[in-house]
Amino acid sequence: MKKIAWITDSTCGLSQEFIDEHNIHVLPMIVNINNISYREDIDISKDEIYDLLQEHGEGAKTSQPPYGEFVELYKKLKDEYEIGIAIHASSELTGTYQSSVTASEMFEFPVEVIDSKIGSYALGKMIRNGIQFESEGKDHQEIVKILKTYPEKAEMYLLPESFEQLKRSGRVSTTQTIFANLLHINLLLRFYNGKILVEEKIRTKKKSKNRIFQIIDEAIKENQFKEMCIMHAGMKEKALKWKEELENIHEEIKIQVETLVPVAGVHAGHGTMSISWLKEK
Repeated sequence: MKKIAWITDSTCGLSQEFIDEHNIHVLPMIVNINNISYREDIDISKDEIYDLLQEHGEGAKTSQPPYGEFVELYKKLKDEYEIGIAIHASSELTGTYQSSVTASEMFEFPVEVIDSKIGSYALGKMIRNGIQFESEGKDHQEIVKILKTYPEKAEMYLLPESFEQLKRSGRVSTTQTIFANLLHINLLLRFYNGKILVEEKIRTKKKSKNRIFQIIDEAIKENQFKEMCIMHAGMKEKALKWKEELENIHEEIKIQVETLVPVAGVHAGHGTMSISWLKEK
């Protein structure tokens, strides 16, 4: 019987290659666009989701995997593994965490379910670190103890391209959108304690990008990380350009580029740019 079963959802941002290599059990989030439901990374790719958002953003939403899928997964894992570690997207944004907790309690299978309080790259990094600890011979209790410190160390900022999808998804009103567009206001959003909050309101897109780069620079000077990620909602070329610029400034930092997970991007909209890291101190 195998030792640890690793469980997560499709907000983890991990590559399919890594998922397959380490036999990670991933429950797909549901994305509904133009009254059609898709299972993320199964029926549709993240990039295809953002292509659809450009035409059919009105009413787009995401939802957690059906509860029955959690039950079936834990029923199966009980016979194959000794214990499980599940890390899910912020419980403030989706009910995935609570469904995982409830389903895991139905069977005599010890599972530690962790609320990452975030998603995308930082969530995936938590899982990658946990698997690394397992390969180093750390026991289950020690791994869980370390993983539970990570949610408070995760950082993620988002810079929506415009207010349009925020308006479509109901996050801001039409009046707010018109007012912001007239004044050329850009929102800088940040994950804080599991929620997405407005960190700053910035005039002009150039200043917004400069502010993002300043935040990264300050974090590097504080030795917060040696690896970070730039995420994009359908803007891969822009993300690669940011990566090139940042690597020229910070040669010592490893920078990844990923597609932003739709649980955040569906509300922030096509064109959103994001940065994230997991503090090492």
